[in-house]
Amino acid sequence: MSFTDTPEGFRSGFLSFVGRPNTGKSTLTNALVGEKIAITADQPETTRHPIRGVVHREDCQVILVDTPGLHRPRTLLGERLNAQVQETYADVDVIALTIPADEKIGPGDRWIVETLRRAVPRTPVVGVVTKVDKVSRDQIAAQLMDVHELLGAGSEIVPVSARSGEQLDVLMDVVKGLLPEGPKLYPDGHVTDDDRDTRIAELIREAALGGLRDELPHSIAVAVDEVLPNEEREGVLDVHAVIYIERPGQRRIITGPHGRRMGRIISTARASIIELLGQNIYLDLRFKVLKNWQSDPKALGRLGF
Repeated sequence: MSFTDTPEGFRSGFLSFVGRPNTGKSTLTNALVGEKIAITADQPETTRHPIRGVVHREDCQVILVDTPGLHRPRTLLGERLNAQVQETYADVDVIALTIPADEKIGPGDRWIVETLRRAVPRTPVVGVVTKVDKVSRDQIAAQLMDVHELLGAGSEIVPVSARSGEQLDVLMDVVKGLLPEGPKLYPDGHVTDDDRDTRIAELIREAALGGLRDELPHSIAVAVDEVLPNEEREGVLDVHAVIYIERPGQRRIITGPHGRRMGRIISTARASIIELLGQNIYLDLRFKVLKNWQSDPKALGRLGF
């Protein structure tokens, strides 16, 4: 079947994952697409822009939109991330509310449901209980009942594990039934709308986030300066990127004692970028202080927020 051919009954459309920070949206997106397109980390608020990934099936094509976690913002960056999410879910066919199996439903989840009902009352919302591999069957059953109560009678609730693949096909079947009939929106093999440099920058940021705690992860941003062929080594690309921080002292935390942590960051990021590009690279990282960039409108604009 070509890009323009549409078999009878074929469905296509947009599905947005919405939920509190760190509820498994990015891991679920990667598992469904079958390729890493969204970075993951232990810290909340890792995702900073809507990421489109495409799930190709014989009977449907689902464009996944992984969004930043909705939260009560503490900075201008937080406000802009929330605005991005709200713009995104206003234009999708189905919304999937992600709630982990190992966390009680709280005020944040209720706030998100209320926000959705006000903003997009006609858009179907599917409850997705994530991380079911981490809890017992009894805990899963209890969480399913709680999510059903949260979303109301008639709502579809699907328990899934992105790590084991459990129930992912069921989730796609449920979503397919809610999509309109229509042609393919993307050609076969297309996995994401993110451009090369954005994906490289995100892989570097993912490596930099590894092992960090407290507030520092939110102070890190990454931008790619340039990607050029190495003049001396054929088949090697030179990747030059900047890690932005808010205060000079944060550099010492990121680099670690004697620069050992920085070495791990470069090694981890380089391996991920080589896998993405399919060729050898030399990775050059430097730091730049952009004071309080999370609350500075000019700095946020410069970094693409």
